[in-house]
Amino acid sequence: MNQPQSQKSSLGYFRWAFIITALGLALGAFLGWQSTGTLGGMATVFFVCTVLAVLEISLSFDNAIVNANKLKEMTPVWQHRFLTWGIVIAVFGMRIVFPLAIVAIAAKIGPWEALVLAAREPAEYARIMNDAHLPIAAFGGTFLMMVGLSYFFNHEKEVHWIGSLERVMARSATIKGIEIAFVLLLILLFSYLLEGEDAITFVYCAIYGLVTFLAVEVIGGLLDASQRAMSEAAKGGLGAFIYLEVLDASFSFDGVIGAFALTQNLFIIAIGLGIGAMYVRSMTIMLVEKGTLAEYRYLEHGAFYAILILSVIMYVQTLTHIPEVITGLGGAALIGISLWSSIRYNRQERQKEADIPERERLHA
Repeated sequence: MNQPQSQKSSLGYFRWAFIITALGLALGAFLGWQSTGTLGGMATVFFVCTVLAVLEISLSFDNAIVNANKLKEMTPVWQHRFLTWGIVIAVFGMRIVFPLAIVAIAAKIGPWEALVLAAREPAEYARIMNDAHLPIAAFGGTFLMMVGLSYFFNHEKEVHWIGSLERVMARSATIKGIEIAFVLLLILLFSYLLEGEDAITFVYCAIYGLVTFLAVEVIGGLLDASQRAMSEAAKGGLGAFIYLEVLDASFSFDGVIGAFALTQNLFIIAIGLGIGAMYVRSMTIMLVEKGTLAEYRYLEHGAFYAILILSVIMYVQTLTHIPEVITGLGGAALIGISLWSSIRYNRQERQKEADIPERERLHA
């Protein structure tokens, strides 16, 4: 569905993000004072919360673009539901419940015991989370890789940024299941590079990620088809909502795990990443309402290339550590280049339009 462009200023979209930032950093400083009783400790926690927020924004900017791409096809009702319920799920579900669930499953304890462990033994809690990094990277990397490949392996795709590569991928999309075959080959390759139990774990979790993507696609299609049959107003509804929530979760894996490199305190992580998530939501709303994706034709391409790079990095992280700053800067660089390419294209098009009347005048 086409969205009317909003007249709201860009800063106006970030009002709630600014408010949450002030409240979150104040709460972080309070936690620092409570835990250390010193101004230095308070300043340290304040700084860590700020860094985590920046980390989340850098890792998830491409997520905002992909969300906006999907949201523009949804009805205003489902847009509102995603941008309200979705932020609750993103902040509390992925930043608090998800890490607790991982620890509870890995340590075979209850959710409450996992919460107590996070509060009383943060080092042990962080160790369990880090030990779970391989299956999380395999699952999330596979899901994101399918998201990225599905965008490029599309025979209906007409706008190409890197023309020679994307045209080949678009033509190849007529071969059924080619992106699935590509991902399965990568899974086999990385499982060969891993050893013993790690290889088996990687294959199982990667296959779960692939099956989850296919299940979300099928269920989403069935739900939306069912709702369209009931009411035209329900178009772009529950199925798209589920797809975006699973996509959000996949993007969050890397940030949540990487946060433990800065602090072992679950609550500080939740504050920092929660602040970042608010900015991602604000960017998503701005991109949809201001029609930014339509204005900058290659911006989506940059985001989906960033997704593919992130998925490969998650795979590589099963073999060796890659600093989160590289992950964040790599995605931001791709999006920045795609934005620059879009601006250059728009400038060239305006120049062509300006040249037409001049040529007509000369031929008159």
